[in-house]
Amino acid sequence: MRIWLMAARPRTLPAAIAPVLVGTAAAVYSAAELPRVGAFIAALFGSIFIQIGTNLANDYSDARRGADTADRLGPVRVTSSGLVTPRRVLHATWIAFGISVACGIYLATVAGLVILLIGALSIAAGILYTGGPRPYGYEGLGEVFVFLFFGLVAVNGSYYVQVEELAALPLGLSIAVGFLATAILVVNNVRDMETDRRAGKMTLAVRMGRHNAVVLYRMLVLGAYVVLPIALIAGEASALPLIGLLSLPMAIGPMRAMTNRTDGPSLNAALAATGGLLGAFSLLVSAGLLIAS
Repeated sequence: MRIWLMAARPRTLPAAIAPVLVGTAAAVYSAAELPRVGAFIAALFGSIFIQIGTNLANDYSDARRGADTADRLGPVRVTSSGLVTPRRVLHATWIAFGISVACGIYLATVAGLVILLIGALSIAAGILYTGGPRPYGYEGLGEVFVFLFFGLVAVNGSYYVQVEELAALPLGLSIAVGFLATAILVVNNVRDMETDRRAGKMTLAVRMGRHNAVVLYRMLVLGAYVVLPIALIAGEASALPLIGLLSLPMAIGPMRAMTNRTDGPSLNAALAATGGLLGAFSLLVSAGLLIAS
């Protein structure tokens, strides 16, 4: 179980949970109730297992391409280290995606077939991140897809399955959540710059260089807090979700680590702290929306 937990990469799971919480809370605020409890549960589990499936697919594909080597600074990867055979990792990948498909089928019965299309695109994005003939994660496009799928798609999709419409409020909040989710990947790619470069994995951090990638990280984190009040104004919402700003001091530690440290343990801690920041921000914003509903 400990090995499979390592493979699932729990530090990345806030990126899957946060958008569902925020999108659902925005729907509750708009409808003054939670119209579809089952849809919330299905969206939450579907998002979590898409993230787990993506992590497993990344573990499998990076090992095959030689991107995960013994000298990488990040946590041990189960395929490249030999802890789990590639075949078993591949089977686990499809099990995780299979669970997410089951959740998507249920959501489609509730909110229409468009949800199946969104789910299929999300799974395809997870597989093709480091898999397939031309993985986009090797071309510096990973951050774009994280912002799109763990920000815009996940928040607005979670809102849509509740009320079957889109609105300015979840759109604005999805940008803030997407910025913080993308910041998680930036930390990961800055940490792995040297081993990625040697393996020909041209992530955005490799292309930009460390200094510019750290600047991007700061802009994404601070940008989320700038977007929050704008989103509330555009959505004509209560000011209560501004309590999300209380999580801003949590950004100081990982920002300092990104600026001043290059060792694996410090950057791994920054990765976990950025995930915690996204979680705290999303919980506070969601609490504000629920209290105001």
